[in-house]
Amino acid sequence: MKLIQGLKWVVGAVLGLAVVAGIGFWVRPLWFLNHATYLHEGRTGAESRSVQVGPYRVHYLAEGKAEGPTVVLVHGLGGSAEEWSNEAPYLVNAGFRVYMLDLPGYGRSEKPADFSYSVRDEASVVAGFIDAAGLKQVDLGGSSMGGWIVQLVAEKHPRKVRRLMLFDSAGLAEPPDWNTNLFTPRTAGELDQLEALLMPHPPTLPGFVARDVVRESNQRAWIIRRALATMLSGQDTTDSVLPGLKMPVLIVWGAEDRIMPLRLGETMHSMVPQSEFEVIQGCGHLAQMQCAGQVGPKVVEFLTRP
Repeated sequence: MKLIQGLKWVVGAVLGLAVVAGIGFWVRPLWFLNHATYLHEGRTGAESRSVQVGPYRVHYLAEGKAEGPTVVLVHGLGGSAEEWSNEAPYLVNAGFRVYMLDLPGYGRSEKPADFSYSVRDEASVVAGFIDAAGLKQVDLGGSSMGGWIVQLVAEKHPRKVRRLMLFDSAGLAEPPDWNTNLFTPRTAGELDQLEALLMPHPPTLPGFVARDVVRESNQRAWIIRRALATMLSGQDTTDSVLPGLKMPVLIVWGAEDRIMPLRLGETMHSMVPQSEFEVIQGCGHLAQMQCAGQVGPKVVEFLTRP
């Protein structure tokens, strides 16, 4: 009898926990999805670490053999280190040590209230990260806003950068022709519009997930708006920076990018004589995420070339 009662208690407890977990997932699905991602990263060998860069704590993921040549990757506006999760395996399998940053204000890094979140100050943090992590010379890549940031790092610290990679990069002095307020969506409808800008044929999010995305967007909107304000001011644009870069440069662009149209990539390519330009058909602004199967081999070939 005691055994039966004990089994009933265990079954009841398990069912109760399942109900609580189900309610929690319904209310805060992103928390569950994020932590599932972090668990998966740990199981697949990604190292989750933080380093102090000046007054700021910067989180990063590291993958690959410690003695391998080093690649540092920088995400775009509103992104995180996980932006590179589809791309990193190609580099790791080619023998590289890959570092994926969470910029201040994003992902699991510190979100200081007194930081400008300008591309210039974020670039200083990236350069500081290279030093704080004990790295000498790296292959440096950035997507969208991250591409703008790494251009500034390469300009100011050319000895730190062996080769530079720009993925659907911002930086040119041309204002966007789309509604930048969509980067801080306040409704599910605005979120749908943002997703349509970011990628062709975006997946449909369940309503409760979209609701949680909007909630989190509202919480970090002040960071996005502060970053956008500095970018839209026209300061720190790289029209004069690009022609002066001396290291090899790879420019990768999604052919269907609606945020940074293909012609901007063509302009960047024309401004950097030694650059290579790869157009990824069928992909939008997040080419390195959506089309890693096409992008990854091109990046590896660029970085392993004598």
